[in-house]
Amino acid sequence: MQEQEIVESRVEIEKVLREEDTGYLGLSMGGKPYVVPLNYHYMDGRIIFHCSFTGKKLDYMKANPEVCFAVGRQAGQVREHPGGDPCHVDSDSVICYGRARVLEDIDERKSALNAFNTRFRPGAQELTLERVLKCCVVEIRISEMTGRQEREKKRTYWRWRPLS
Repeated sequence: MQEQEIVESRVEIEKVLREEDTGYLGLSMGGKPYVVPLNYHYMDGRIIFHCSFTGKKLDYMKANPEVCFAVGRQAGQVREHPGGDPCHVDSDSVICYGRARVLEDIDERKSALNAFNTRFRPGAQELTLERVLKCCVVEIRISEMTGRQEREKKRTYWRWRPLS
């Protein structure tokens, strides 16, 4: 039997968010779900990504700004599970809940976009205003984060909510 532990901490959750590049944005409009993979940057309790000024993501966000965001990673090789199951793999996963909004303020958009750009291109030059104006930037303010770490003999769950 696998040991289980529940930890009220954001440290391990943020570690996974900072180390991964791709996440899955979950949206809903009129009872219809939509999930899309995207590159993101995690900073200061927020998830930042950019997209075009039109499209399905923005249509869904305008209809319902409450979103979820998931990140997962395999943390080892697939192997026989010690309990006799055919296979097991160590893994880490995080799910964030929050409210998405388009950053309209140019300075705020530029700051977020430069942080995003530096995350994926260390040493990149600051983006020009012209380039910033051509890009839609979305921020998800996280209201709750949960995570799970699966290891051979132990499963750890993490939870975190900011103080209201």
